[in-house]
Amino acid sequence: MIAVIGLGFVGLTTAVGLAEKTGRKVRGYDLDARKVAAIRGGELPFYEEGLGDALKRHIGGTFVVEDDLGEVIRESEVVFFCVGTPCGEDGQADLGILKSAIDSCLRYVDGYKTLVIKSTVPPSTSERVLKPLLESRGLVVGDSIGLASNPEFLREGTCWQDFTEPDRVVIGCFDRKDEQRLKDVYAPFGAPVECVSPTTAEFIKYLSNTLLATMISYSNELSMIADAIGGIDVKTAFEVLHKDRRWLPDGGGSPSGGGAGGGVLAPVAMSAYVYPGSGFGGYCLPKDTSALAAISESSGCDPLVLRAALETNRRIKLHIAAKVEKLAPDTSTPIGILGLSFKPNSDDVRDTPAKHLIEQLLADGYTDIVAYDPIATDVFKSHYGLPIRYADTLDEVLESCDTLALVTAWDEFKGLKDKAPTKRIVDGRYVL
Repeated sequence: MIAVIGLGFVGLTTAVGLAEKTGRKVRGYDLDARKVAAIRGGELPFYEEGLGDALKRHIGGTFVVEDDLGEVIRESEVVFFCVGTPCGEDGQADLGILKSAIDSCLRYVDGYKTLVIKSTVPPSTSERVLKPLLESRGLVVGDSIGLASNPEFLREGTCWQDFTEPDRVVIGCFDRKDEQRLKDVYAPFGAPVECVSPTTAEFIKYLSNTLLATMISYSNELSMIADAIGGIDVKTAFEVLHKDRRWLPDGGGSPSGGGAGGGVLAPVAMSAYVYPGSGFGGYCLPKDTSALAAISESSGCDPLVLRAALETNRRIKLHIAAKVEKLAPDTSTPIGILGLSFKPNSDDVRDTPAKHLIEQLLADGYTDIVAYDPIATDVFKSHYGLPIRYADTLDEVLESCDTLALVTAWDEFKGLKDKAPTKRIVDGRYVL
């Protein structure tokens, strides 16, 4: 039996994915009653293509959501923790929710359980924080309880495919017994299983996300340099860069446009993240880059590249705002914002570039901002409460605004130059 604690983006994907691939009974638990009610009704509490259909297939069958945490723990051998580790004021990952969740579960442990940390935590968390926490409760890791790190590598918009068809599974265990348990869980996935130490597993997650963040910031800094020099077709320059055969092991080129930085995500090529845009947003990249920089400093290492990536990510948003203001110096000019989610095919608006752009325009005195997103408008409106107008359609924005900023690379916006040839457009994703 498998338990999943926390049914957000990662937890719900994990729970449904394990039910689908392993055929085992998966019990889920979450403190949010509204979220639980939606899931029990077969509805996703967020937008994610593919996951909704899978939820309907398994809810009430191989996947059930329980109200009794004790029953969830007692009936399970492997317990996945998928709760939030938000960024604290000092940039460090806040482990309070995770430690509280573990403590709550320990009250019901009545035999050997393998606790699996899928939440993103700084390297050495299992060794220096969670193992001592378990020992302080009278438990011995590898003897009376198991502890493992199993980081996730999910992209919003493609999480179902990423989970069910992984290119690798990383597990970090203190004990061979837990390692074998997790190998058995993941055996039906048919993916390579990389067995490492818990600290190495935790580091691999940060290694992945901070590399992506750095590549995006590199691309955005180069786009700002190109704008400063002038006379450079930035979109074409990066498309030609991607034709370098060294991008892929097989010597092929990669499609242009991409990643969280801009354009359409290439399905396999890491080069997709080397493409300019409006900056990275969402939950993972900003939080994890800040957290690794903070833990680096506390360990006596100056993280120059990580700090530079974060600073460039801040500056690119100011740069986009400046380009908009150059096109429309009159602050009473209606400004259209196209895209509110941090990336297409998602309604996630956490730390989205659109929010920073709008705030900068408001701070600079712009009084008439009209925003539109295919699916994220209501989430954005309730999340931020900014004093702007919202449009129900793209045509509504075009009717009221001659100056536009394309912030999210939704497919709906890609024919904008043909549809509205007279509009002044800042293409913040280089997709037009």
